[in-house]
Amino acid sequence: MMPSVQQLLIVLLIIIVLFGAKKIPDLAKGLGSGIKNFKKAVKEEEEEIATNTKIEQDKQENASTTTMNNSESTKV
Repeated sequence: MMPSVQQLLIVLLIIIVLFGAKKIPDLAKGLGSGIKNFKKAVKEEEEEIATNTKIEQDKQENASTTTMNNSESTKV
């Protein structure tokens, strides 16, 4: 159920009375920068996980290659 336009205007008026017209842009700016920092942190964490996963896969590939090379050298 969507609020009516009249209800939204009343809520907006209450917010302006509580915080003042000058504080609202500051609050919005702070909220926006907080969201931006959160997204940046999530992106950095995902990149770190991807990098660590790639490093682990490379280690496993190197270990299996070394094992194969060692078994081939013992056959010769």
